[in-house]
Amino acid sequence: MPVKGEYLGMPLHINDLEHDYREFFGYCAKHDLHLQNCDDCKMFRYPPTTACPYCASPRATWKPVEGKGTLYSYGEIHHAIQPVFRQYSPYMLLLVELDTQRGKPGEFDGLRFTGNLAAPNGDLAPPDLVRSVGIGTRLRIVYKDAGEGISMPLWTVDESATQPARPWRYPIE
Repeated sequence: MPVKGEYLGMPLHINDLEHDYREFFGYCAKHDLHLQNCDDCKMFRYPPTTACPYCASPRATWKPVEGKGTLYSYGEIHHAIQPVFRQYSPYMLLLVELDTQRGKPGEFDGLRFTGNLAAPNGDLAPPDLVRSVGIGTRLRIVYKDAGEGISMPLWTVDESATQPARPWRYPIE
């Protein structure tokens, strides 16, 4: 049975053949971050996939991961193409490097996760929050329920973490 939901008025659909995504979003629906962990090399991976990108093993176990990390990169969208996002412009698409597995398998590697910047309640971030976030900002995961069996993982500023005095932001011309 497909998983269906709605996020910001847009339909979400995960069909029966998307086993890995169904399981990932099933954990998200419980507001619990679980990622695949390779049974052979013990490396976590994201996004969900059928084989380990490090050793090609098809064997993996879903394990809990702390949803905290550092903003690695971002895109600040001012001209939304998707009509539903226009009312939220500017909004941010984030690339967050999780604390889990930082620097593995190599010095400059890490477990990186995408998502939108949100307020602590899971609503997309207002413009003042968007302007305050930059590279190095500490973030934590939040979830926005989108239907039965599905929640969207989003990111918000981790108020309990030490933040950089001036996080780096791309210059605006």
